[in-house]
Amino acid sequence: MRTAYSVETVRAAERALMAQLPEGALMQRAAAGLAAACAGLLGRVSGSRVVLLVGSGDNGGDALYAGARLARRGAGVTAVLLAPERTHAAGLAALRRAGGRTVTADRGEEAIARARLVVDGIVGIGGKGGLRPDAARLAEAVARSGAAVVAVDLPSGVDADTGEVRGAALRADLTVTFGAYKPGLLVDPAREYAGVVRFVGIGIEPPPADAVLQALQHADVARLLPTPQAESDKYRRGVVGIAAGSARYPGAAVLAVSGALRGGAGAVRYVGPAGDAVLARFPETLVSDAGPAKAGRVQAWVTGPGAGDDAATVAEVLAADVPVLLDADGLRLADRDTVRGRTAPTLMTPHAGEAAALLGVRREEVEAARLGAVRELAARYRATVLLKGSTTLIAGPGGGPVRVNPTGTPWLATAGSGDVLSGLAGSLLAAGLDPLDAGSAAAYLHGLAGRFAAQGAPVGAHDVAARIPEAWRNVRG
Repeated sequence: MRTAYSVETVRAAERALMAQLPEGALMQRAAAGLAAACAGLLGRVSGSRVVLLVGSGDNGGDALYAGARLARRGAGVTAVLLAPERTHAAGLAALRRAGGRTVTADRGEEAIARARLVVDGIVGIGGKGGLRPDAARLAEAVARSGAAVVAVDLPSGVDADTGEVRGAALRADLTVTFGAYKPGLLVDPAREYAGVVRFVGIGIEPPPADAVLQALQHADVARLLPTPQAESDKYRRGVVGIAAGSARYPGAAVLAVSGALRGGAGAVRYVGPAGDAVLARFPETLVSDAGPAKAGRVQAWVTGPGAGDDAATVAEVLAADVPVLLDADGLRLADRDTVRGRTAPTLMTPHAGEAAALLGVRREEVEAARLGAVRELAARYRATVLLKGSTTLIAGPGGGPVRVNPTGTPWLATAGSGDVLSGLAGSLLAAGLDPLDAGSAAAYLHGLAGRFAAQGAPVGAHDVAARIPEAWRNVRG
């Protein structure tokens, strides 16, 4: 599992380690890892032109020491000093001893235009807001140059704690981060600026309990997935109810059922007006037209996909004393106080537009501050919230680390994909997973299935559902 920590936690861990090491040792470790990453990107170091964009903090010191290492290997290294009077003195001296040269910011564009590699050491993890004008002008020059860009710890101009980008920022091809992941490296829109992220261990060890973000990996998901035992039958494995679809949107019901059938529960009950369409595609489904309360026993419900204006069915499902997944129209139709008052768990799965409507803000505000939005929704509704999108986040109602899903592909932005995810997550709820784990595992499998289905080409939601078993087997190894 990847874990990300707040700036405050990272700095506390750094201070604790620096108290045990010779002065400057931690920076030398970071610089060695940074220089190695730059050399790997260059391939041939000798003769390559490298430009360092150097700010006033330790971030700039890391860049200067790494530049000195590259200069000793024959690179032509130029440091652009954005704050000459506050530049890291020892790092600057090391660069000059190695043969590197320096220029002021007003000469930076000329150096950048000739560079093969630019190292972004402008602002460290404590930076807030966008780049200042001089730095923003250099960032524009970097974008025009076509040079490869390596960011030191975090791209300058992005917020390490939130992943927000509030102003000009520098886009990197590779970010070399030290000691611990920062949330901004894993959450859009900042994640998009980071490029490929390479972790360099420098010996700091933040307490695991202090993590603010978690990204599950194959082994973590494999431990969560249900496995039938010899004495299992379809009912012991869990039954998931799907109350979805309408005369206008029968396909939503079919797709939700398709995800549910591949999610680990032993049986799927369908309730709604799309029963004939569901049976035509999936004859193993248990179909009822008696309404959720009379459909038979279930261990979890999914409601909302394609529901139209059927608020009565959504309310009936929410009255059940079992876990409930709310999606699509169900999010709009559900009464907030009813959701907050439920004793059984609730998992909500909005996309950014639906989340914006629930929060009473513009969609752009949610997309710009995804981490804050998912936490706010979970707190308002006292529910677990899975916020879908370029970065899918899952937050529990009681705080704690937010989960970020590392799988997926932009091709999953297709009609019906969310219905498949809802059915899959609902099935995992019925199989006994708690909402945070069910949402996390479902998002992971769904994203992996999307990759397998797409392979660089457009896909339909039904293609994604068909590849869930392959994703399941891939995770289980």
